[in-house]
Amino acid sequence: MADATDDRLRLLIERIERLEEEKKGIADDIRDVYAEAKAVGYDVRIMRQIVRLRKMDNNDRSEMETILETYKAALGMG
Repeated sequence: MADATDDRLRLLIERIERLEEEKKGIADDIRDVYAEAKAVGYDVRIMRQIVRLRKMDNNDRSEMETILETYKAALGMG
């Protein structure tokens, strides 16, 4: 019984390791795309914000923008 359990654990660990490698490769690819965007003149900080906003649900994004505007007004920022 222990051998089957040990094999299962080893296979799970190996899957995690492969996925971690894939994740690293994808992160490198994303970094390359941002570098390309920067090289042609885009503002990467703003692009990262846009990507974060696009991931959000429309209602969550609207709520966050409303709160942001409220805080900015309270601080005299516009």
